[in-house]
Amino acid sequence: MQGEPPSKTSTPTGAVFLSYASQDAEAAQRICVALRAASIEAWFDQSELRGGDAWDRQIRRQIHDCALFIPLISQHSQERLEGYFRLEWKLAVDRSHRMAAERSFIVPVVVDSTRERDALVPDSFRDVQWMHLPGGETSSAFVARIAALLGATTSASTDHGSAPALVSAPTARTRNLRAVWIPFGLAALAIIVGGGWFALQRSALHQHAEAGVTVQSHPAVTEKSIAVLPFSDLSEKHDQEYFADGMAEEVIDLLARIPGLKVIGRTSSFQFKGKNQDLRTVGNTLGVNYVVEGSVRKSGDRLRVTAQLISTRDGSHLWSDAYDAPVDNALDIQDRIASNLVRALQVSVGAADYSFARPVFKSSEAYDLYLRGIRALDKNDKEGVESAVATFQQVLALDPTSVGAAELLSLAQAILAYLGYVEPATGFERARVSAQHALGLDPKSSIAYQTLSLVHLYYDWDWAAAERDGKKALRLSARDPGAMGNLGDVYRALGRWDESVRQYEAAISSDPLDPVWHSHLGTVWLATGRLREAEAEKRKVLQISPTYGWGHFLLGQVLLTQGRLEAALAEMQQESDEARDFGLVVVYHAMARQAESATALARLVQEHAQDRAYSVAQACGYRVELNDAFTWLERAYRQKDPDLWSIKLNQADPLLKDFAHDPRFAAFLRKMNLPP
Repeated sequence: MQGEPPSKTSTPTGAVFLSYASQDAEAAQRICVALRAASIEAWFDQSELRGGDAWDRQIRRQIHDCALFIPLISQHSQERLEGYFRLEWKLAVDRSHRMAAERSFIVPVVVDSTRERDALVPDSFRDVQWMHLPGGETSSAFVARIAALLGATTSASTDHGSAPALVSAPTARTRNLRAVWIPFGLAALAIIVGGGWFALQRSALHQHAEAGVTVQSHPAVTEKSIAVLPFSDLSEKHDQEYFADGMAEEVIDLLARIPGLKVIGRTSSFQFKGKNQDLRTVGNTLGVNYVVEGSVRKSGDRLRVTAQLISTRDGSHLWSDAYDAPVDNALDIQDRIASNLVRALQVSVGAADYSFARPVFKSSEAYDLYLRGIRALDKNDKEGVESAVATFQQVLALDPTSVGAAELLSLAQAILAYLGYVEPATGFERARVSAQHALGLDPKSSIAYQTLSLVHLYYDWDWAAAERDGKKALRLSARDPGAMGNLGDVYRALGRWDESVRQYEAAISSDPLDPVWHSHLGTVWLATGRLREAEAEKRKVLQISPTYGWGHFLLGQVLLTQGRLEAALAEMQQESDEARDFGLVVVYHAMARQAESATALARLVQEHAQDRAYSVAQACGYRVELNDAFTWLERAYRQKDPDLWSIKLNQADPLLKDFAHDPRFAAFLRKMNLPP
């Protein structure tokens, strides 16, 4: 708390009022000294004047007369639920209510690592841009900012508290590039664009929300590297999380197209959603020098977005800004955030023209539905994906030119087909039509080409077309981990292990906490006999995402190959449904517990004959019941079982050598147009 300076009895026009908890007096002193050195009158002292009528009159007069009110926020203010500084905050808020919306008056300053989303402050503090001065160490940019605010009367800008970039960048011309929505690894389903979809046996059914984000080894940090964390929903009803997520995802997409800037994929950065982890840990885990945090407050047709760039090396805040605009201008806000981040990071975008120009949604209703569709697609279940299909169809009814809705509609339709919720012939053909429609709207849609590549891979078994469209997708979005991993899947289907590994490792570099790519890489290590590396990757999958579907089965498969039967059995017993039965068939057979193996096989046949014929064929192959194995394999072919894309892996599995070396297996590969 501050009192009246000894030589002053009132606050002159233009003065700055510093309000702080007594434990933060040293930080306040530093700020005061820096402001006064720039000839800015700052009210600060450490007198013991406390309470009483004289104090009350004096403090009210100071807050009434000052030009700017700067509350200092810290862990100390967090811990003090009562204090004179809180009365000062209330008085300042009361005065601000009488001011025009364009008037800048309250300038919150954080002097430690306290996060805006966690701060115990008046709600109106969140409506303005926050500044960050760790320990009260005052930058020249902060002083310039305060001087600019004191020199302004009212601002015509809608960007209240819009600060200049704290570092400058070379001026670059711009070139027009269309923005493609790339939801990197839509969480629980690991859909096409963010995880190449699924690991060996429906391994995409995992739940990132329950993930643990610690991994044993950390990716290398490059100088220009950044992760965008999920934005906080600060709306009054806290019902805009889908909108806040969409805002962060769009910023990721825009930044990912900047040459020279490494941007971590959505799957990895969103692993930290709801977690209040130290940003240095975040940076170390993701291998980035910078993170972006932000918040969204939506009220009626108005939108307020804040964003801040933070160094993970020392926690310093390099740039922050706040944006007020109609909801219809949400895309423009995203563009401006991305542009300001590029300038703050001093990333050169080259001599070519560059901009974030992209189609605008016809209405705010269409854009809102679009974000709701993405949220539905992220729900992990049949109901969510079906809701996403219906929602994207609504978007296209309102806005037939929406490329993003057409792209994601094709993905959702393909997911329904892959997971067996619709017949493959129906679902994959619908996905193909929607992807082709998206290409009609935008011939450079990377997502549409990824979708087509995977339709060729999972349904057509047209390997040349899958590779062709996979390469097109990667050329159009060269740093998209989904495009990288998708092409890795194509090479894996063809048994081109080295090329597959390169693509998976590239995807992991861009999205280090996406368990899908670690799982796929581990599968290739298993196929090539590198069992130690295979085990490490499979364990990393479960470390990142403990509920990853088929995760325990896939680890158990590695342990079984190593001859560690009890450990393999323990992993299989942690699975459920098809994965559990399949795993028990295999392990019990290896342990010579044939009755239990046969019982598990009977359950597998009874419950999954119509939709998992390939799994039954493999189970029979492990039991060396070869006639049954090939009968089920032919059934899988007739049913267009999507899992057949990975059939060449059987050739590398030593436990399936009798199955894979049978002449009928080579004939089946020829039938699928695969190399022997």
